[in-house]
Amino acid sequence: MGLLLSVSPVLLFQSWIPGAAAQSTHFNLTAIGAANGRSTIECWQIKRPFDVSTDPGTAGSKALPLGDLTNLTLSILPPKFDGGLHNAPFVQFVAFTSGVAVVSLPDSNEQATIYGGKYGLIIAADVASVSAKGHITRYPSDDSTIALQIRIEGGVPPTYKILHKGACRWKELSGL
Repeated sequence: MGLLLSVSPVLLFQSWIPGAAAQSTHFNLTAIGAANGRSTIECWQIKRPFDVSTDPGTAGSKALPLGDLTNLTLSILPPKFDGGLHNAPFVQFVAFTSGVAVVSLPDSNEQATIYGGKYGLIIAADVASVSAKGHITRYPSDDSTIALQIRIEGGVPPTYKILHKGACRWKELSGL
């Protein structure tokens, strides 16, 4: 079983990739969403463009306020852990800082592989009220997977547009 540590956060994802070229003005991430009562895997683009931070310590870097957040949980998932079929417990960002997560959908061959690190942020929004079955998450690595589960206040993700069905491709995540 994973170790869970709850912390009350004040969280703003700033300067996702220090020193990266200013190629992209918007942020893309893989989403576990829902449509017609079923979970989906999609590539979302947050509609709000990056700002330039004026905060001490990050001034001049890219900054994107992702909304009001209510809870931060650190999960340490053991090697080869199977999270099984489940819905997102609440609308949340999940930041995988290490390891590998494979998300798949029941009754489908569709899946997304998320690697911990700078491209490891996803959003999980397939709560039980919008998805009957949810999704399956497995952690196939020989090492622990570390994840930060970041609950979004009010259960409403930032405004987004769907770029396409399926996980975001590397090219859509890089270039920040």
